[in-house]
Amino acid sequence: MPVAITALYAAILALFIVALGFNVTVHRWMLGVPLGDGGKPLLVRVIRMHGNSIESVPIGLLLMALYELDGGSPRPLHAAGIGLIVGRLLYVGPLWTSSGWNAFRATGVTLTWLIIVALAVLNLWQVG
Repeated sequence: MPVAITALYAAILALFIVALGFNVTVHRWMLGVPLGDGGKPLLVRVIRMHGNSIESVPIGLLLMALYELDGGSPRPLHAAGIGLIVGRLLYVGPLWTSSGWNAFRATGVTLTWLIIVALAVLNLWQVG
């Protein structure tokens, strides 16, 4: 069974993650920090923008693929894919300017976690 819906969102999120990784590389070069964060607050932020997505996107995509492979409905898959993208954008946006608390950033993290929980529940429902 194909996983075309998951593939669509995996491709979009992969490009997003590569762009964030490239951003880390550019900032390392600009700030002269080949490893770690060099105590530079800006570099800490761009590293976290990339790292947080690396930590959360793969499990979301895995759960999407498993649900799709088990014959899950397309609507929840599209909702989850869009939710992951929106959650990541909400998280990353505020980090460009500040490392302090931000409602958009908190919403982005919460949305990402809710999508992962919803996908876990959908998978449990699907196999139950």
